[in-house]
Amino acid sequence: MATTVRMPEVLANTTEAAIQSWSVAVGDEVAVGQPLAEIETDKAVVEYAAEVSGTVLELLVAEGDLVDVGAPIAVVGEPGEATTSTDAAPAPAATAGDAPADPESAAPVADAEPAFDESTASQEDVASPDGGGETGPAPDAGRRFMSPLVRRLVREHGIDLAGVTGSGPEGRIVRRDVEPLIAAKGAASAEPAAPGAEAAPAQEAAPAASAASTSPAPPAPATTPGADAELIPHTRMRRTIARRLVESKTQVPHFYLTAECRVDRLLELRRELNAAGTVKVSLNDLVVKAVAGALADVPEANRTWSDDGVLQHRAADIAIAVALDDGLVTPVVRGVEALSVSELGRRIADLAERARSGGLRQHEIEGGSFSVSNLGMYGTREFTAIINPPHAGILAVGAARRAPVVVDGVLEVGTVMSVTLSADHRVLDGAVAARWLAAFQARIEHPLTILA
Repeated sequence: MATTVRMPEVLANTTEAAIQSWSVAVGDEVAVGQPLAEIETDKAVVEYAAEVSGTVLELLVAEGDLVDVGAPIAVVGEPGEATTSTDAAPAPAATAGDAPADPESAAPVADAEPAFDESTASQEDVASPDGGGETGPAPDAGRRFMSPLVRRLVREHGIDLAGVTGSGPEGRIVRRDVEPLIAAKGAASAEPAAPGAEAAPAQEAAPAASAASTSPAPPAPATTPGADAELIPHTRMRRTIARRLVESKTQVPHFYLTAECRVDRLLELRRELNAAGTVKVSLNDLVVKAVAGALADVPEANRTWSDDGVLQHRAADIAIAVALDDGLVTPVVRGVEALSVSELGRRIADLAERARSGGLRQHEIEGGSFSVSNLGMYGTREFTAIINPPHAGILAVGAARRAPVVVDGVLEVGTVMSVTLSADHRVLDGAVAARWLAAFQARIEHPLTILA
């Protein structure tokens, strides 16, 4: 029996993703664990392996298409086996006539809703999962059928679908039907105001204001850049970063501790390691290794928050912030405490390179218990970082710099580095965080302990 392969939730809280490239073609034999496609998410490109074996009978989504998680993307079965659109329908009671596949997203058309209006957006008219609701188009009832992608475009751009006739199956509104409206609205927004236009008199504006108070508010106007500005649309990655960081700052009680570490001996150790070894060790590699050592010294800090309880981690799985052209990603190096500094350096370099080229795998951007963000290479002296949930801490690392220091009552010049720990107060109390930061500072200032 043919099996429908659906878009997986390759990352937690992912609601949509795109097929960047297919690794198979129709007619190919696939085995469990064999690469099926590369899936582009908001944060990375993830290789997706087949979970069933058989022959690829259909590829339902074109490369580059964005679809909802759970939407059908392929069909695998026996050679010559017939497939039907009912395989793609998530509603068990739906039939091929009730839920034809959408040609642009392969999502079912059974999820009908009224023509978009901000005043009724919270009361979407969706067909019941058991198929008992009306699923055919009913224009005179104000019900419109559209793909999930079109719904998103309509909401993002505030498009009025009145008068739009769908060109998809059974009159369904598809992307090509709304793209001209989006383009026209963008052109209208960019036009400057007509010369000589003046504000309406107050006595004429008053009735309008009165009417507005008794009617739903219109959609917010689209952002219109001035003549000296350019509007750069948000990428999916930028939207996801914005959402997750707002959630972190509003839901996670942050507190901050700062320390200044003297790093003269650390820099000397790095010079010796690089002179003797074939793999170049960076200052960041030594910092990450010291973070793992401090987590071993203070295991109470190696914890993460969950709704059911605090998770105590045995290994130091550390996420490293990697800057991209349009955002950042935090791949995880696992078991840092068991790695040599040179092996750690190789793994960090490999993850960073593949993060920038879009080649990270799913398990490499999940999990972890702690994060490190280093802006020292940009000359940043000191900063605070936002926690990456569910991690309970992130260390912000500044630049090493020459500064006056006092040693045994004598003033001298040394090299210091400022670090700031952002901690989740639900997991880490102030004393625990302070003990962890002291343990980290001790390992940085006595760097041979990093190699132990």
